[in-house]
Amino acid sequence: MSKVMINENEVDIVIGALNPDLTSFMEEWRPVFSRFHLIIVKDPDLKEELKIPEGFNVHVYTKADIDKIAGSTSTSLLFSGYSCRYFGYLVSKRKFIVSIDDDCVPAKDDMGNLIDAVSQHVQNLETPATPFFFNTLYDPYRKGADFVRGYPFSLRSGVTCALSCGLWLNLADYDAPTQALKPTERNSRYVDAVLTVPVKAMMPVSGINIGFNRELVGPALLPALKLEQEGKVRWETVEDLWCGMCVKVVSDHMGIGVKTGLPYVWRNERGDAVASLKKEWEGVKLMEDIVPFFQSLRFSEAAVTAEECVIELAAAVKESLGPSNPVFERAAEAMVQWVKLWKVVKT
Repeated sequence: MSKVMINENEVDIVIGALNPDLTSFMEEWRPVFSRFHLIIVKDPDLKEELKIPEGFNVHVYTKADIDKIAGSTSTSLLFSGYSCRYFGYLVSKRKFIVSIDDDCVPAKDDMGNLIDAVSQHVQNLETPATPFFFNTLYDPYRKGADFVRGYPFSLRSGVTCALSCGLWLNLADYDAPTQALKPTERNSRYVDAVLTVPVKAMMPVSGINIGFNRELVGPALLPALKLEQEGKVRWETVEDLWCGMCVKVVSDHMGIGVKTGLPYVWRNERGDAVASLKKEWEGVKLMEDIVPFFQSLRFSEAAVTAEECVIELAAAVKESLGPSNPVFERAAEAMVQWVKLWKVVKT
């Protein structure tokens, strides 16, 4: 990829901490993280003190901080479990956010070089996206690539990239049924490619390894769809999917792009497929209603910011999906609450 100058003061790395001892995680990432400002958000349900090694520019947020800024009701409703990462998105004041989970370590490319996932995310975001016409050489702005014959010249300037979705080696992002059927399968394929997801194409997004332009689409990366209000069931996988579809339709409407591919991280083992299936199954069934809704969604011309889009989206969710399941009623309410929080924190 052609080099883009990284302004390290424009980047926040957000880490949702579900494990109390972050020593090994942070040391693995030291060659990358030491150059950037870190926001670590402790899971409000985690009782132990966090262990963080010295030598990092880090701001840690705890349940007390979340309660103070968002209110204790919002803490349990919006920020429990890995959803605590969204609080980091809320309080960041920088242009770009890179989010990496605490069960991931840096990966290596095919040459054995350590992958700087943060810089690669920022490069994706700083180079244009091409959502309106697919380039068969993938990202035409990378070194050694260009637009192929027949690509309209009027579209070659591209549009701003708002979201960069990275991938991971070792533990692939399979759902629980697939994990159960292929318990020993691991992802070992490093594919040196980045592509823009076409406009109107839906996609699953995981907050495990993403970068985004907070100024453009921050309000659309939101915690909303939860299967249990009390947090007795971990619903993060479903919430990721909902969040991803929200930010994709908002990006499409605003005429900005989403990329996927590089960078990779290495994801360590966690949990078992049977336990995950029990937690995910209700969400798997909901997808049959969710996907057609997002595919048919249309925003008004008056919605020109991410905040305005989310408010319109919440109203559509309440009207179209709410009558079928109360989980969507709660999601619509959480989306409105999120935008209110975003506006308060950003003023």
